[in-house]
Amino acid sequence: MPNRTVFFVSDGTGITAETFGNSILSQFAAKPRHVRRPFIDTVDKAHQVVREIDHAAAIEGKKPIVFATLVDAEILGIVKEQSKGLVLDMFNTFIEPLEAEFGMTSNHRIGRFSDISKSQEYNDRIEAINFSLEHDDGQSAKNLAQADVILVGVSRSGKTPTSLYLAMQHGIKAANYPLVPEDFERGQLPSTLAPFKTKCFGLTIDPERLAQIRNERRPNSVYASLDNCRHEVREGESMMRRHGIAWLSSTHKSIEEIATTILRDLRPDRLMY
Repeated sequence: MPNRTVFFVSDGTGITAETFGNSILSQFAAKPRHVRRPFIDTVDKAHQVVREIDHAAAIEGKKPIVFATLVDAEILGIVKEQSKGLVLDMFNTFIEPLEAEFGMTSNHRIGRFSDISKSQEYNDRIEAINFSLEHDDGQSAKNLAQADVILVGVSRSGKTPTSLYLAMQHGIKAANYPLVPEDFERGQLPSTLAPFKTKCFGLTIDPERLAQIRNERRPNSVYASLDNCRHEVREGESMMRRHGIAWLSSTHKSIEEIATTILRDLRPDRLMY
């Protein structure tokens, strides 16, 4: 089924829909085109997805398969009733009845692994993990041209865990560089990043939260003081604005949400594979 499209549509990251859907699809000897559409949380976005599903149906002459994890009834109704796809509502079909029966919220993952020795995707993922470890916290500027994404931000803003998540879950070669006081004094990004500014994505964080995190590492230090954290966050955000680098706050977002936003903004092709 190389000319058949499967959509994973969610009001969150889409990881649940994709994981569950891929588990089901693994039972069939087929490789349809996969498209993940996360953060479908408004009526306008729902209509946009419907148009995309209908376009695939018109081009392929077959119903696209749609695995959906949509909580909002109106948004779900638009996708189910107005699209030309076969919409499989995973929450209502599977999760909600079990939650009611068990009296608890589900959080398990379902999946069946293929032979990893024959999986190029798995090998690419291992290579990405090695790359991200080598380029963690500005340790190396070697082969930065191979990076898919370079995360920048002040120390302890979430760059390392996000880089590793991108590598492990999506096979993304993610480097990360800290913005330090010397960079703020110069008013410039680290010189090694200048040729790769289009690959950069910034992370910032609430200064109070940053001070709390840093105090766990280096208590009662200037590095962890609230005044210093406020200064670094302010300067970091100002620098990213000047250089036109997209950024978001990691304060109240999960790593999954941060990673999906980065993919959507810098590597949308990785939401379609």
